[in-house]
Amino acid sequence: MKKKDLANHGIRSRQDRLRILFSGRNADAILVSHLADIRYLCGFSGSNALLIVTADKSTLLTDGRYTIQANEETSGVEVLIVRKSLFAEAGGLLSLARTRKTVLYSPGQLAVSQFAALRKTAGHLAHWRVDPGLVAGLRGVKDADEVAAMKQAADLASAVFVDVLPIIRPGLLENELAAEIEYRMRHMGASGASFETIVASGPRSALPHARPTDKPIGKNELVVLDLGAILRGYCSDMTRTVFVGKAPRRVREWYGAVLAAQVAAIRALQPGVTAGDVDSAARRVLHRHRLARFFTHSTGHGLGLEVHEAPRLGRGETTKLEAGNVVTIEPGVYVENVGGIRIEDDVMVVQDHVDTALKSAQILTSAPKDFLEL
Repeated sequence: MKKKDLANHGIRSRQDRLRILFSGRNADAILVSHLADIRYLCGFSGSNALLIVTADKSTLLTDGRYTIQANEETSGVEVLIVRKSLFAEAGGLLSLARTRKTVLYSPGQLAVSQFAALRKTAGHLAHWRVDPGLVAGLRGVKDADEVAAMKQAADLASAVFVDVLPIIRPGLLENELAAEIEYRMRHMGASGASFETIVASGPRSALPHARPTDKPIGKNELVVLDLGAILRGYCSDMTRTVFVGKAPRRVREWYGAVLAAQVAAIRALQPGVTAGDVDSAARRVLHRHRLARFFTHSTGHGLGLEVHEAPRLGRGETTKLEAGNVVTIEPGVYVENVGGIRIEDDVMVVQDHVDTALKSAQILTSAPKDFLEL
């Protein structure tokens, strides 16, 4: 089977699995409005679209800007170019069958006015029910092609981290370093950054989602670098922390504790384990080091076509992990007026793994995690 035929087969398989899921919930169709879900189901990467999947047909609605692109990118769908409202047109399509249909939809992805347009044109022929997250569930388990793309994206980000280490020095602005990272990712083949690159130095490294500023990196400071690349539509997300100068003993101890917490969380990644259990594994280590109060966010999140997907690895999360899930593992400690340390890798849950030390996990990112003093 040729590569294009394999891609088409994969797309149709996703749509068929979705049909099985919604028919099992006594629904006749699903309206997909989230753009990442649409890309997953048919390949379309434009910025304006709706997808209607029924028992025997899939229809992509988009506007005239994407006439050529939609026909080039998609498979397994009929492309309908709409001149006015996609939502009014979608409602009209659902009413054409003349028989009442139960249609799943995602209210969190629609504005009130958009849903009103759907209901108006569909009339009494559509009974609307909330989608319980069927497409998100499918997307959570990556196939071989998705994992290959994510591995390449993770390797690219890892290579860029190693590549910029020689230029990190006192006086370099955070903004300059962030720009250099994003330039080198594109230069190495990325279609873009998964998110705005984080470079945070000194006391600012205690801000988990700090944006880079014109602050110069100082001597004897922690520097957190959080970066990710997009390849073939799929994201990577990794963080490394370095020290510019000679680190004091307490900083080295903090780094060792964060690394141990990450190792514990990775070892906890197994099919059937809850997301909350993975988070707890990291927190237990930091608690032993009396650092748990400085860990202020979840241990990780799902990764794929979007940089934040299900499952969330946080306190009390009951979602059970499956083989094929790709998640970040990113414990950290953040001490106000001193700085922060975070170590993050992209990790896939697998059924069996040759490395028994890692149990059922495969690390996709490859950048070194030794504590670096620059």
